[in-house]
Amino acid sequence: MNSWFLQRPGLIYETFPAKGKTEEDDMKQAGRSDIRPFEVMEAFREAELVAAAGQDVVHLSLGQPGQTAPRPVLDYLSTLINTAPLGYTDARGMMQLRERIAQFYHERYGLEIPVSRIFVTVGSSAAFVMTMLAAFDEGASIAIGRPCYPAYPNIMKACSLNPMFLDTDAAQNFQPSWEMLAPVKGGVKGMVIASPSNPAGTMMPEGDLETLATQCEAEGIRLISDEIYHGVTYGKEATSVLKYSDSAFVMNSFSKYFLLPGWRLGWAVVPQSLTRAFESLLQNFFISPPAISQYAALKVFDHLDALDKVVESYDANRDVLIKGLQEAGLTKLSTADGAFYIYADISDFSRDSKDFCRRMLHEAGVCAVPGNDFDESRGHDYVRFSFSGELADIERAVERLHHWLKQ
Repeated sequence: MNSWFLQRPGLIYETFPAKGKTEEDDMKQAGRSDIRPFEVMEAFREAELVAAAGQDVVHLSLGQPGQTAPRPVLDYLSTLINTAPLGYTDARGMMQLRERIAQFYHERYGLEIPVSRIFVTVGSSAAFVMTMLAAFDEGASIAIGRPCYPAYPNIMKACSLNPMFLDTDAAQNFQPSWEMLAPVKGGVKGMVIASPSNPAGTMMPEGDLETLATQCEAEGIRLISDEIYHGVTYGKEATSVLKYSDSAFVMNSFSKYFLLPGWRLGWAVVPQSLTRAFESLLQNFFISPPAISQYAALKVFDHLDALDKVVESYDANRDVLIKGLQEAGLTKLSTADGAFYIYADISDFSRDSKDFCRRMLHEAGVCAVPGNDFDESRGHDYVRFSFSGELADIERAVERLHHWLKQ
């Protein structure tokens, strides 16, 4: 948290010890833990302090659905609390849930994925950590398009791996390609992609996805596909990389399309040759995913129509936010084909997105996330706006931004 904010009177705040040596002893911090904080959560915390001081704040910050799980799912769970076994499950997840996920791949993508390759995990974050540990030795370089979800390169560093950034911009629709990877292919062991992406909400054309998947497999480069925002798309369907490669890892989450944020449940589809290693890691790191969350996930598959209606509401939010940002003067926006984010170029107003977001919060009462979180080199020119909340909040935010930017 910045010193300017800490000096504001009447606010309660936390302080953090300096990195390195502690006051108690002469022991040092492990190098693998020397990673950047997650700015999304930092921005959210600052906004909560501003709200606690009495200012009304509209959140366009968190990537969390504004809606809860369908009511029948919650009602069903209330009947299970006193009757269902809620202890440890198989480390791979309940068999009936893994079978339902396999069925979902058949229904949604026309793919036949063996249940043996499907692992239910403690959020998609656990799936990513286990993938890094199962697939790569210490020191390996992993390519990733930038801007990107910041936890991914941070997790790589914590796993003693080296993220190799492939810088993209609006000209590439903020998506990497085989043409970008090919010149450095000899120096990388893997590549992470996300379509739809966070923070830009853009999608990789299917032809590019096929080329990337087949070329990576031919070159011995392990492809990791973040498919967390599949299902949350506008006007086009997302394609799973599993259509083109059996050697790729896929991770997904019940937090976005499936409306179970905070239940800490995701899944991974793992290459057959690495299933035993993946399972052993899960057993030792996490024991098993939470039982009650697995029951919720199993039930939510019965209500896909309700989930699709929520996506329709995101589409309406998206239209309002795009129009509002453009009318306020922010005209250089990502295409936002999926997910619930718009990545906006704010360079006509500021070359310091952190300062821009700070002033927007305190002066306009709108919380969004500076692009530095997603791109250390060029993120100072960008802000990520989320439209996953209620339409009324999007409309209030747009009105405030229009007034603030036109001052």
